[in-house]
Amino acid sequence: MQDCIFCKIIEGSIPSKKVLENDDIIAFHDINPAAPVHVLVVPKVHIDSLEALNSRNIDVVVKVHQAILEVAKIMNINSKGYRVIVNCGKDGGQTVPHLHYHVLGGTAMNEKLL
Repeated sequence: MQDCIFCKIIEGSIPSKKVLENDDIIAFHDINPAAPVHVLVVPKVHIDSLEALNSRNIDVVVKVHQAILEVAKIMNINSKGYRVIVNCGKDGGQTVPHLHYHVLGGTAMNEKLL
């Protein structure tokens, strides 16, 4: 998608501070972190949101979760714990219409989300 900021990061026209990249996934530091560690894990194929997953693209979810495990190890948050968030739609707080997962850690968090 031409106007998608994450697609532009994937193609390299917008710089990012990468944590991990492979054929299917890119992970990079959030520019407005909500925790000491805040990494976005993004499939390279453009999918608008969780609501756009279907039988043709659902396999990307496994690849994202594998990447999340790698990111947690790279960022050294795997042993103490971390939070994974996926925002879906406007009311869910999704501001970029490209499926992405937030990996947050580096601090103790409570169970409250709001």
